[in-house]
Amino acid sequence: MKGLLNDFRARSLLAPAGLLTAIVSLIVVLQFLNPTDTTNPMPDKDQVPVVVFPDFTSIQSVELKKQQFLDYLQGFIVAENFGITTLRKELKSYADISNSGFTFSPTEKQWVSDLADIYRIKLEQFNSDNDIINELMLRIDVIPVSLALAQAANESAWGTSRFALEGNNVFGQWCYKEGCGMVPAERRKGATHEVKSFQSVESSVKAYFLNINSHPSYRYLREVRAGMRQRQGELDPVRLAYGLDRYSERGDIYVDELQNLIIQNNLLLRDDG
Repeated sequence: MKGLLNDFRARSLLAPAGLLTAIVSLIVVLQFLNPTDTTNPMPDKDQVPVVVFPDFTSIQSVELKKQQFLDYLQGFIVAENFGITTLRKELKSYADISNSGFTFSPTEKQWVSDLADIYRIKLEQFNSDNDIINELMLRIDVIPVSLALAQAANESAWGTSRFALEGNNVFGQWCYKEGCGMVPAERRKGATHEVKSFQSVESSVKAYFLNINSHPSYRYLREVRAGMRQRQGELDPVRLAYGLDRYSERGDIYVDELQNLIIQNNLLLRDDG
């Protein structure tokens, strides 16, 4: 700033006729640099962005509605799978250490412990670090895009449900603390669950992935997924859907719905993207 003022004085002395122009120029520069100017403030890095769920109910064409819903949500699912893949690669290096007979350093042990806590693993139930790593490898893996999209479409009525529009909940996830979400209109008498509200779609997707990868109800899905990894490397979303029969009270009917959604909407093509 001091340099700008000195430059301004020099130019004023050398060219008095251009003094007015110089003054105007300096005022513009000072206004731009003035930290108290709030006409165009920089966003606070800690500020939570306002996220508005798209209004898919306004789209009249059913096919267009489906297309836009799938396109919109796919990016969130791909991003989460990318993060999980990166974490899984790092975990694999820990598995190599453990399988080689080496012990973890205190820092490495803490990393494994923190990860186990996130994925709801009780360390006292395992006899060795190797057993813990194997359980983490079972849980930390991707969910095929097609399968996640099929569940989102089913649970949110293609993004048109009240829970999706008002609570960013695209997977119909429940919570059990009063006020944690929205009370379903058709909740059974005596039931206490609510449909959880999320600050963003991203947080809803993250919660869904963690639910599938950690809840006891979906252990069969995780075991089938691990078997596919060992035998063929690639995952079969249609077969994996059998592991989601406990996601809904409709059971096997729910599984059929997911499989039909995958096939009828050509969702397998999105697994390659």
